[in-house]
Amino acid sequence: MPCEECENGKVKWGKTGECQYDSIAECEAANKDYYEKTTSIVELVINDDNQELAIDAISLVSAPAIEQDFVYFGKEKNNLTFAKFDEEKRMLVSPALIPNKQIFRYDPNTDSEYYVYFSPETVRKASELYLKHNNHHKATYEHQDRVSGVLTVESWVKEGDMDKSKLYGFDLPNGTWFVKMKIQNDELWQKIKAGELKGLSIEGYFTDKMEAMSEKAPTNEEILKALNEIITKSNE
Repeated sequence: MPCEECENGKVKWGKTGECQYDSIAECEAANKDYYEKTTSIVELVINDDNQELAIDAISLVSAPAIEQDFVYFGKEKNNLTFAKFDEEKRMLVSPALIPNKQIFRYDPNTDSEYYVYFSPETVRKASELYLKHNNHHKATYEHQDRVSGVLTVESWVKEGDMDKSKLYGFDLPNGTWFVKMKIQNDELWQKIKAGELKGLSIEGYFTDKMEAMSEKAPTNEEILKALNEIITKSNE
């Protein structure tokens, strides 16, 4: 949604709004007219010519685009002590992509607001390509600096109600891509413990599905079918 949490605990409307609301619900109610406008919703897909760039890295961020915070294992209260992981393991679990989740985007070049989403098929393909191209060791901080000491040690896609993501407190739809990461970077681990970093956000190359379809060259079968239709119509 366009409503975003501010560092002071307040909520603002959009990227440049004033931090004046007490909750996301209050922000949305105050800007309800926005939802009556026609806003484009774009499905993003993986370009077959750039599969190695599908998921280039995973970024640790303060405001994850999918609006889901990760959980981390530590000795402190409220941090999955029941899982018997101690702080020395420095592990965190988080969704990386949620299928059909509408993610708000703003394009400053066109001053336009829109939503993007990924189908379950694209989410699964992205998770597979992420490992296939050995990107499990690539991570960034707030989509800017590449950081070391962050390694994805486990990756899976939820397939049913018995999925282990439930053990970590997540109740997300089937098809959600989860990762478990080991954080050996001292500075990042302290930011996670302090609540400064709250989730993950993917970095990669995707394209608009409709644009991809319009740019795709027709197959021989499609060309023959079109010719047959022309011939049939000319003989009628």
